[in-house]
Amino acid sequence: MKPNQLLREKIRSAAEVAALVESGWSVDYGFAINQPDLFDAALAARRDELKEIRIRTALSVQPRRVVETDPDQRCFSVENWHFSGYDRRAHDKGVTSYIPFNFGEGPGIYRRYLEVDLAVIKTTPMDRHGFFNFGASNTYIRAACDVAKRIVVETSTALPHCYGVENVLHISELDAVIEGDNSPLAELPSAPVSDIDRRVAQFIVPHIAHGACLQIGIGGMPNAVCMALADAPIKDLGIHTEMFVDGLVALIEAGKITGWRKNTYRGKVVYTFALGTRKTYDFIDGNEMCLSLPVDETNLTENISRNRNVVSINNAMQIDLLGQVASESSGYKHRSGTGGQLQFVRGAGMSEGGKSFMCLSSRYLKGGEPASRIVAGLNQGTVVTTPRTDVMYVVTEFGIVNLKGKSVPDRAKALISIAHPDDRDMLEKHARDCGLLPGRVF
Repeated sequence: MKPNQLLREKIRSAAEVAALVESGWSVDYGFAINQPDLFDAALAARRDELKEIRIRTALSVQPRRVVETDPDQRCFSVENWHFSGYDRRAHDKGVTSYIPFNFGEGPGIYRRYLEVDLAVIKTTPMDRHGFFNFGASNTYIRAACDVAKRIVVETSTALPHCYGVENVLHISELDAVIEGDNSPLAELPSAPVSDIDRRVAQFIVPHIAHGACLQIGIGGMPNAVCMALADAPIKDLGIHTEMFVDGLVALIEAGKITGWRKNTYRGKVVYTFALGTRKTYDFIDGNEMCLSLPVDETNLTENISRNRNVVSINNAMQIDLLGQVASESSGYKHRSGTGGQLQFVRGAGMSEGGKSFMCLSSRYLKGGEPASRIVAGLNQGTVVTTPRTDVMYVVTEFGIVNLKGKSVPDRAKALISIAHPDDRDMLEKHARDCGLLPGRVF
């Protein structure tokens, strides 16, 4: 049967698809801007008819009706792979929970351990060959669909069409197609770049060589690094990252990215999802330079390390004097997720000539008062995202240190040296009191 004929037979309304859902089902919503909207509203409307519906999602970019209409979770149990600001607030209210994982393991986790009764994914409309494209979110979606008992797409003409691997579904695989409302995509504006961000970037850029292969995270500091690289006498950079952001567009347009020195996917900008402004979505739309891959291809350590001179740049919330990095929680309050940080740190460490940088401001405001991000010890409940054994460069606005090969006292001294000057005496006293530095006999 021809694709157009199959499509006509499978078109359903969101309400018709939601009516199929039974109590006890596991429903997968996909990732970020690929989460369904019409189906979400239609399923939420059935909250009084159903019970024990488990919904998995990640990085919600706008309110979810299944969260908003069921604050007591009497019907919907929402589980999340990585928090956005919205997800964080929902978690603080007790209406969503976090699933710990390393991002690159996502496809394997679905294929080995999870069951999905229904996957509903936002995609581009069907092309002339019968395929629906995942657009800006590849991640683990194909794996979720592979194990799903039923697959439905909600189409949107606003999604970019992205070239890649494992980033499509064929009409023959689908149980239904919901024609979406084609509303504009949610955008994530670039974080403003502060003077602190610029100073951090100035410490990092001299360590990046011609032909380096970059992984750039999100936030003001990575944006500052992109800006600094655009003005630096560096050439032939490559991109192998999990997240494609606006800063990378600027770097490409500055002529710094060619990818010709990469070992894998030479000449291509490799990513697993994109989240930014319309500028980013327009750039990746139909762009053959950009290659969307499943997250096990982008994030598994062995795949990262196949490239030489991998440079991994990520943010941290806190680091203790042992070198343990906390990037996802503050005490028991979960803020984001492990994501790919640890895998890229390790991938850069395994890469020939590779380097990883952990960036943080020396201080933040806590209850209106300045507090050090470099601490003697992490608070109870705080999750260690990157163990001390993996951390390489740590950067604040006051300097850069390399912890590789350093003893416990030497790494404590190094970290104190890049703390805010007003916090250094306090940190040294804590270090001596805890036995991290000589000066106290137990």
